[in-house]
Amino acid sequence: MRRSVISILIVLAALPAMLAAQSSGVPAESDVRPPFKARQHAIGFGFFATLGAYWQMEGVEIGYVRRMQHGLAALSFSSRVGTFINESSMIGGTQGIAFGATLAARTRMKAFAQVGEEEHGTALGFDMTFEVTGYTSSGSPLPRTRWLAVSVLPALSIGSGDAAHFGIVIGPTAFLGDGKPSVRGMLAFRGEAPLARRERRP
Repeated sequence: MRRSVISILIVLAALPAMLAAQSSGVPAESDVRPPFKARQHAIGFGFFATLGAYWQMEGVEIGYVRRMQHGLAALSFSSRVGTFINESSMIGGTQGIAFGATLAARTRMKAFAQVGEEEHGTALGFDMTFEVTGYTSSGSPLPRTRWLAVSVLPALSIGSGDAAHFGIVIGPTAFLGDGKPSVRGMLAFRGEAPLARRERRP
């Protein structure tokens, strides 16, 4: 987790340079919306980790994303696999494996800057992801082996229209299951790549 945080901080440190290259005006949402219909199907992938001391969970995720034409920006279903890492241990401290299935909904981005040309630029802004995940584990160092997690995750995102979408999300996650409910932070770096259109045959 420590190495992952360092990598994400490097990405965040590069953002001011990107913003400095933009014009002083902040584009409206309509300015960064493409004049064509976006591809509705995409594949999502990423890295996730819970935050805190002692035993935390880290892993990867992959899933299907359906981009919406109205209302929410996207709905997705993904699977996760990860392991438990003792953040208080400098060496080793890895134990067990966890599997998860996630249903998520992402709001539309509120853009505050644009990267690239005005007409074909890529939006940079904020959005929000709401998700519910069911977990099961084997060899877990925690007392619970199955639990439900509910997350509210604000994100710093880049991408608009038919392009790929990337985001750094961080927010609270409530873990419900055996024993007392607990709330921990969740950090994730996520990408979303649209699937190619199927060309019509004459």
